[in-house]
Amino acid sequence: MEPAPGPQEKYQLITRNLQEVLGEDKLMAILKERELKIYWGTATTGKPHVAYFVPMSKIADFLKAGCEVTILFADLHAYLDNMKAPWELLELRTRYYEHVIKAMLESIGVPLEKLKFVRGTDYQLSKEYTLDVYRLSSVVTQHDAKKAGAEVVKQVEHPLLSGLLYPGLQALDEEYLKVDAQFGGVDQRKIFTFAEKYLPSLGYAKRVHLMNPMVPGLTGSKMSSSEEDSKIDLLDRKEDVKKKLKKAFCEPGNVENNGVLSFIKHVLFPLKSEFVVLREEKWGGNKTYTAYETLEKDFAEQVVHPGDLKNSVEVALNKLLDPIREKFNCPELKKLSSAAYPTPSKAKPAEKGTKNSEPEDVIPSRLDIRVGKVISVEKHPDADSLYVEKIDVGEAEPRTVVSGLVQFVPKEQLQDRLVVLLCNLKPQKMRGVESQGMVLCASSVGEPRQVEPLDPPAGCCAGERVYVEGYEGGEPDEELKPKKKVFEKLQADFRVSEDCVAQWKQRNFLTKLGTISCKSLKGGSIS
Repeated sequence: MEPAPGPQEKYQLITRNLQEVLGEDKLMAILKERELKIYWGTATTGKPHVAYFVPMSKIADFLKAGCEVTILFADLHAYLDNMKAPWELLELRTRYYEHVIKAMLESIGVPLEKLKFVRGTDYQLSKEYTLDVYRLSSVVTQHDAKKAGAEVVKQVEHPLLSGLLYPGLQALDEEYLKVDAQFGGVDQRKIFTFAEKYLPSLGYAKRVHLMNPMVPGLTGSKMSSSEEDSKIDLLDRKEDVKKKLKKAFCEPGNVENNGVLSFIKHVLFPLKSEFVVLREEKWGGNKTYTAYETLEKDFAEQVVHPGDLKNSVEVALNKLLDPIREKFNCPELKKLSSAAYPTPSKAKPAEKGTKNSEPEDVIPSRLDIRVGKVISVEKHPDADSLYVEKIDVGEAEPRTVVSGLVQFVPKEQLQDRLVVLLCNLKPQKMRGVESQGMVLCASSVGEPRQVEPLDPPAGCCAGERVYVEGYEGGEPDEELKPKKKVFEKLQADFRVSEDCVAQWKQRNFLTKLGTISCKSLKGGSIS
């Protein structure tokens, strides 16, 4: 039997791989006296994905260090965050989270009996808690509440009051769960500092805050539940895992914003303390890495090929997902999954000789719209009015896109700029060159005609999903069938607002960083 770790060893276990700790001295002082009480909360919104293994592996560290760990299923928070979880689905999604988080913990060998599981609505609707919400609202400024939630609460043009309440509730959770520390991603930092500032004003103690780094998704941006291409779902089939990894951004020698490499660093290495790159003998055979830094160095020097890295991650990831898939293969949990996350109904193919009585849902989430970066621009060899562009949309190779922008946008203004690209149109030849997408642009209503490419928010990465407000979920069609005219039907309601924001039926086009806009064409159309 191994001897119990001392305070210093516990501190090392608790803080390893974290990006930041607020209250290090207080943490060490507690560890010298007793076991640390800590909680991790998750709002029950979109389906948990593989990046959730990052906090799971830290929870394993906390338990090894003797901590008393509480996991909070923050159901009320999910509703307050711009109604990411509709009230009628709240109970179902919370149950789904409970099952899937427990299955994840079991898949990495964490004993569930050492954990305490709590739902937010178990105590957040009590008289005492509600009075504290009112007390807090009497001392918190609107500015501080908005600032605290800026990285976590969904940002929209007309924010709801519920989003301002969110940070206060998260702060109060620390007191009502009777913990010494709260653990979360570094995107929670503003809420953590908000809690440190305002809890003492109610006579409650300031807590320790532990922060994990944010894991880039497969497109190079933050791994997000609302961006289908950026994440791998815990219940994805093996063929879906292969497909998503194949499309993942993993440029040879590039270790910046490399989602595949980051996944190894923050998920696979902490769980196993090693990583095996699988290769054919002619390329040197398998190689086992016991230090992430060595693997990153070999990748930067192109000793490790992106294809081998992806294949190796695929094998390691499926080993983690297999027990979760198996658990959710029972009728009860399959029913729960489909009820908690209903997919928009689509028409079934009509039988030969019959008409289909159920029309297809023509909704914006069927469009695969992404942020793209223009790598090169050339005049079309056989058409003076057309450009031929190479556009990076986060895939292994840039797409070739033909655009009729020669009369409207100088070549140098397109080069290296971010654009908005519709990616699931059927490829078609334009004067002999196959176009694999459409650059979405705003057009003026009157004459002379003016055209401006739509602008993603500053800081976006190539491949980031663009969605319409309220339609964040749902898989886009693999390819839009020309006869169905899905894009044309939706495009009829595309407009530019008086604030130059791109909209569908007065709902904004968004990325996780903000709205899609154009420079000046107020009230224009979009095509």
